[in-house]
Amino acid sequence: MPAHYGDVAAEYAAVRGAVGLSDLSHRGKIRVTGDDRIKWLQSIISNDILPLQPGQGRYSSLLTHKGKMLGYFRAYIQADAVWIEDVGEVGDVTFQTLRKFLLYGTKAKMDNCGESWGLLLVSGPNSAEVVTTAFGTDVRSLDLLQTLPATIGGHPAMIVRTEETGEQDLEILLPIDGLPAAWTQLMTAGAPFNIKPIGTQARDLLRIEAGLPKAGPDLNEEIVPPEANLEGKAFSLSKGCYPGQEVVARMDTYGNVRRHLVGLILEGKTIPPHGSKLFSGDREVGWISSAAFSPPRNAVLAFGFPLRDFSSPDTALTVEVAGTRHPAIVSALPFYVRS
Repeated sequence: MPAHYGDVAAEYAAVRGAVGLSDLSHRGKIRVTGDDRIKWLQSIISNDILPLQPGQGRYSSLLTHKGKMLGYFRAYIQADAVWIEDVGEVGDVTFQTLRKFLLYGTKAKMDNCGESWGLLLVSGPNSAEVVTTAFGTDVRSLDLLQTLPATIGGHPAMIVRTEETGEQDLEILLPIDGLPAAWTQLMTAGAPFNIKPIGTQARDLLRIEAGLPKAGPDLNEEIVPPEANLEGKAFSLSKGCYPGQEVVARMDTYGNVRRHLVGLILEGKTIPPHGSKLFSGDREVGWISSAAFSPPRNAVLAFGFPLRDFSSPDTALTVEVAGTRHPAIVSALPFYVRS
């Protein structure tokens, strides 16, 4: 995906002020069918999908037996299938991992739709009006993770209310053959709002401001869900057994979460790469997982995972980049909330 379309600041401003359009087709997308699809997924993923009705969705993760995060995704329940969308750019890792749990005799089938289906993201205060105008499907009352079937350019499609930027985000999932025409329809419908295509740099800043971690840089096998503040969002403590459940439950019972996902504000424009070390004095206390420069703040905003004793807002830390340490202040998340 393009890092930008020529002007990162203008792309950022379009989403915060009106509407922007992103291509997320590189994301992992899986369609699960078969009589056992709900029962099978329920037994291995960390969240409870049994109460969901067709048209509803939920975040979940896939954990190792030690509670570490193998995947982070949204599951959308449909009448005849479950769609899984990776929250992050991790290729087909989720598909390959889930396939290892698909035992012989289980009446469930997985289709890897990563390359056969496209995914567009429309973000901003005017996103619902643009999508409604483009496709003739009223999406203005969609709740978070609620899905709506649609026919776009003769193709079966699904529109979902998601969260990617801190604004109103709507995703359109459709066969890849229909992607170019759908993109053109959205750009045409968004022209009165000066819609702009959005690249990965602006989108990363938008999601960091909104306090939204993603699979890959932030959520991986170094992390257990409670460390990433995913309580009540991506895992259940009451649904019964699943891989890693005992570890997560023990953390909740005894309150022994070792580190926490926090926001960090760094002076200047030096963007620390993933894995840059965090220090308190001379003590190494954690690492940076994502970072982006914020023009409105004239500072770098980052996600970090310091030890819990160093995770309170206003804690002063330093970040080491190329041998030089830069001041950083812990900040509560999210950085940005639409008023």
